[in-house]
Parts: sequence; C-alpha cells; structure tokens
Amino acid sequence: MSRECVPTFPRAGGGGSHMKPRFIAALAVAGVLVPAGLFAQDGVGRGAGGVAEASPVPAVTDPITIRDEILGHFQRSSRKISELARVMPADKFSWAPGEGVMQVGEVYMHIARYNFMYLDQNLGIAPPNGFDYADIESIRDKEKVREIHEMSVRHVMEQVGALTGAKLDGETELYGRSVQGWAVLLQLVSHMNEHVGQSVSYARMNGIVPPWSN
Repeated sequence: MSRECVPTFPRAGGGGSHMKPRFIAALAVAGVLVPAGLFAQDGVGRGAGGVAEASPVPAVTDPITIRDEILGHFQRSSRKISELARVMPADKFSWAPGEGVMQVGEVYMHIARYNFMYLDQNLGIAPPNGFDYADIESIRDKEKVREIHEMSVRHVMEQVGALTGAKLDGETELYGRSVQGWAVLLQLVSHMNEHVGQSVSYARMNGIVPPWSN
C-alpha cells in the first residue's frame, strides 16, 4: 500500500492563485532563488548601532531561472538518495525503526513515486513508456529500487528541464489549490528533502555514515 504525503496550507484568504510575488520573495529570502553573487560584500551596509545590514535584493521572477534553481536543488538531493541506496545493505531495505513506520526501501520508492506523480497529475507529463508507478512502494529488492529511483530522477531532469516559461507560469492544481506550474516543482523538492532527512536518520541508525559526510 502506498503512503500519501499531503501538506497543509494556510486557510483561504492567506494566498490564492495570484500569490506569485509574495511566494517568490519568500523563496529568495530562503536562499533558494537568489544567486550567490547578489550577496556581494559591497551590498552590506551598516544599520542602527553599526549592525551589518544587507541591501535590499530584488526577487528573481524569471520562470526559467526559477526552474533551473529548483532543478539544481532536486539534483543535489536526488544524488544523496542515490548514494544512500548504494551503500545501504540489501538486507536493510526491509528494515524500519518501528512498527507502522516506513521501511528503508519504501522511503526510496515513495520518493520515486512522487517524482513521477507530481509531473503526471499536476503538470500533465506522463511517466516514461507508460510506466505504472502506483504500487512501486512495495518493492524491496535493492537493485530494482535503485533502478526505479534513478529512472524517476532522469524523468524529472529531462522533462522539467524542457518546460517553457509559459508552462511554468501557467495555472494548475496542487492539493486542491490553484497554483502556477513552478510551485509544483517546489513542492516536489520540498517533499523529497523531508525524506532525505528521514533516510539519513535510517542510515545512521544502522551504523552507516552518509557518503558525503566526511
């Protein structure tokens, strides 16, 4: 049985289908969409009491830039899951820290399912070759899990990388809300990162140090 991740959103009145400026500004503050060069030293002044104060930085609003930034985050997080799946012993893919909690292989397949699902259901991009992702969370074979996860990553990178500005700015539905296309990509990465943290915890509980933690 597949598990569903349904995020919670502010109540009606706190946003809507035309919240793009506010949302992108929030992403910029979070460091997701503002290029590192914009934080150059000469943009830092002194406020009251001599405290360092950053100059205002305009939010990035070009949809292609947003797409590429989000894809960069997606690629880095996906690489971490790939590395964890590589070093986790095959007999641990059915391990879970407790009853009723997702197992190791289930987490990896849950991520892959949502990689396919967000594009399919919210952006109208079908999975490759009609691949049926509905029940993949039951798979525990290490090599099969790794194969499907990598396929989901390639699918996202190829299909999202080809999205046009019009598609990214166009409206779609996400969890019953009207949003712009790029918001689906942000949700995709946000969902995965939650489970990256979970997977790191699972690895360490089994005495496995994440390969990138040197």
